[in-house]
Amino acid sequence: MSKSRKITKAYEALPKLLKIVLQIFFGVIIGGVYRIIRFLETGNIISLVVGILVLVTVIGNVIIWIVDLITEILFDRIIFFA
Repeated sequence: MSKSRKITKAYEALPKLLKIVLQIFFGVIIGGVYRIIRFLETGNIISLVVGILVLVTVIGNVIIWIVDLITEILFDRIIFFA
């Protein structure tokens, strides 16, 4: 198991309430970094592109932050483009 896989598994294993609080305060950064790490473990180029766009664009940050917060609440994990 690679180091990056351990990082995403560790994040996914956090309690739901903690992940929601982290998303509220740090979701703008978490969304992009999470997707880039997922690219490193899966090789899915869409995850990389969306991760970079989230980190460098303001509109991308806001949209993905809201989507990630909703998916954390409903499904207990980041789903879209990850």
